[in-house]
Amino acid sequence: MSTPPQPPQPDDRPTPQPAASAPQPDPQPGPSAPQPAQPAPQPGQPAPQPGQPAPQPGQPAPQPVIPAQPAAYSYPHPQSPPPGAFYAQPTLVGQPGQPQVGVPGNPYAQPPQYAQVPTPPSGGGGAGRAVLWVAVGAVVASVAWAAGVFLVGGRGDSADLRGYSAPSDMCSKADYSSFKDEYPESDSSPTHNSLKEKALDESFCSVNLKKTGSSYADAYLSIQVDLHRSTDPGPEFTATWKNYDESHTGYDVNEVKGIGDEAYLVSQDTTSGSSSGSRYATLAVRDGWVTYTMSYSAYLSSYSQDKTPPGISDVSDWLKTDTRATLEQLKD
Repeated sequence: MSTPPQPPQPDDRPTPQPAASAPQPDPQPGPSAPQPAQPAPQPGQPAPQPGQPAPQPGQPAPQPVIPAQPAAYSYPHPQSPPPGAFYAQPTLVGQPGQPQVGVPGNPYAQPPQYAQVPTPPSGGGGAGRAVLWVAVGAVVASVAWAAGVFLVGGRGDSADLRGYSAPSDMCSKADYSSFKDEYPESDSSPTHNSLKEKALDESFCSVNLKKTGSSYADAYLSIQVDLHRSTDPGPEFTATWKNYDESHTGYDVNEVKGIGDEAYLVSQDTTSGSSSGSRYATLAVRDGWVTYTMSYSAYLSSYSQDKTPPGISDVSDWLKTDTRATLEQLKD
């Protein structure tokens, strides 16, 4: 019996081994010439098919025909991977053990069946990053526009006017009846003016106050209403009137409750019982986006007929009473 050759030892990648030389058979008796023995098939190799010539001594054994496998990247031959570990499989970052499809070095990877969206380069400037910044800028601009509309209104029809109107003749709508007892003489020609604009409606009146028998004005009363249609006057109104004594020396500021959203009484008395000086008081009111002021002033001089104008406390009470009445009439 002939001894079969030993199977090849596997290394990092299988390489075909040449067939061993056929052993010499023992001579058989008989007239026929001795025939060489057929080599035994190698392990892992298919047996010879019928109709195919048997391998001749000294020739390498035939290799099995393996169909080519599709790969994501073409090599000279699908079964000829690049140098390296034949069985090494690349893995995805962060996912150990998972083969990465379509990456060089994996000859058995299957091509993707669907188109993949390319990822923009992380370090370049390129069109991808420009499109991203355009999108972010559009979102930021939209948020800023919405915030601006919410905070300041942005349109005239969103102004909080509380039903007030600015009459063309403020003197005919204002109520200053509380001053009539002290100043009974009527002003035959009070001054008034008005303004009608998209952003602001304004109406103003100035009245000369006269005591009985006076030829000239003994005091002055001014009334003004402003309807702010585009912006909320609240922050500036508060800053101006609440802190009036900080920007004007010698004035007193007192907050008044119960009139509008906020109201401040600003006053000053410099007469000190003498025949000179002045007495001044203003009641400033904000109700929504509407502002209103009623101001009284009296000046003492050598030619003034009135040497005893009313005190600040009395004037303050008259201002509060007439302001409430006037604001109600401006809503009609």
